[in-house]
Amino acid sequence: MTTATAPHRLWRNTRYLTWLVSDTSKGLAAALTGFAIPLLALIVTDDPAQAGIIAGAGLVARLLTTLVGGVLADRHRRVVLMLIGSLFGIALATAFTLLAASEALTFTALFAINLLLAARSGLFDVAGESALKEIVPDDAMGRAQAANQGRDAALQLAGGPLGGVLLGVGGWLVGLVMTLCHLIAAGTAWVLVRGGSRTTRENGDERTDARHVALGHAADAAGGPGFRSGVREMGEAFRWLFSRPDLGGVLAITTIVNLGFNAAITTTIYALQQAGHSELLIGALSAGVGAVMLVGAVIAPLLVPRIGAGILTITALSVVAVATVALSWMVEPWAIIAVLGAAVLLVPALNAGMMGYFMVATPSRLLGRANSAAGVLGMGAMPLGPLIAGFGLAWIGRQNTILVCAALCAVAVALAIGNRALRALPVEARWAEHARRYEA
Repeated sequence: MTTATAPHRLWRNTRYLTWLVSDTSKGLAAALTGFAIPLLALIVTDDPAQAGIIAGAGLVARLLTTLVGGVLADRHRRVVLMLIGSLFGIALATAFTLLAASEALTFTALFAINLLLAARSGLFDVAGESALKEIVPDDAMGRAQAANQGRDAALQLAGGPLGGVLLGVGGWLVGLVMTLCHLIAAGTAWVLVRGGSRTTRENGDERTDARHVALGHAADAAGGPGFRSGVREMGEAFRWLFSRPDLGGVLAITTIVNLGFNAAITTTIYALQQAGHSELLIGALSAGVGAVMLVGAVIAPLLVPRIGAGILTITALSVVAVATVALSWMVEPWAIIAVLGAAVLLVPALNAGMMGYFMVATPSRLLGRANSAAGVLGMGAMPLGPLIAGFGLAWIGRQNTILVCAALCAVAVALAIGNRALRALPVEARWAEHARRYEA
């Protein structure tokens, strides 16, 4: 006699809900940082090129520290790293608040604080992302990823207007709210740490903690948990990714489209600020894009089980490329919102499909390092985005800069169409079977 197993009820999983509060609070702080610092840099310097240097340096710092963060996430308890990262966030957000309140936000101060905030994200955010696999069972991971897509869209929807209102009062208020967000993230991460032993016994996750200990011992045996050992561990993740035709080629395409589309958005924001539009209006633009992404997150669960991940990815990339071309001709805020909304409508479905397949295909022991390696490869060229926007506006103007960005998006589409492994990615129900074909 067989007994049917009831599906996991995600919203009754208190450990998941605690993780979600912590991760969402941290995400809101990051959204406020990402909105406020580029605009403050423009206000302080009145120079798009200097603002681009600040943003670009932050992205470089995050990319480099993400590699270290991946190694840490596979060596140590991930919920403990979440707590430590939130404590660093409290300290940095408090420092930002004091600098803004004393009107000491110069180019140098913004450069330094943005660099440190980016490094904090790189070192500790990978642990938070990877901890989800220990908290949510495999049969509920798809629903958890869909919920994350909706959450991210809601943060974008709220982050812009909230950032605009706070920045209208003063940069110190942005810093104060950032500090509060990190306090909430730290408190809920502490609850996860305190409840970890009991919950891991209930969910059978002792193997995960044992894996962290084993990796730590392996690092010691390989010469200590230092630089050389970390390089070897990251090298294993990169070799694994590049050995997988179903994943490696997709990451190169993601790098190019991320650079082109994000540089186009940054160019648009810089141009609006330089044209004299208010921070509140720029925040409303971000909210409009977030609203469309929220709609996309609602329809994503309907598309992913029915359309192959490869076809869905190529379609979404094509829409982004066409919309970026159209964006170069739009100067009115309402038209910009409409075009950007069309561009991002299918992005949640693209993310759900590719991230879901990645989670299915990645061995648990490599999850932290694979996440960081994929993040670095996927965002490797993004530090150039603010530089393209800043120097492009100064040298060739808004429209030509966005057309350069559109050309990058078109290159990504062409590579995607020509990538056989990407075209072959199936619907959700066949992901596990498909991934096994590429196992060594």
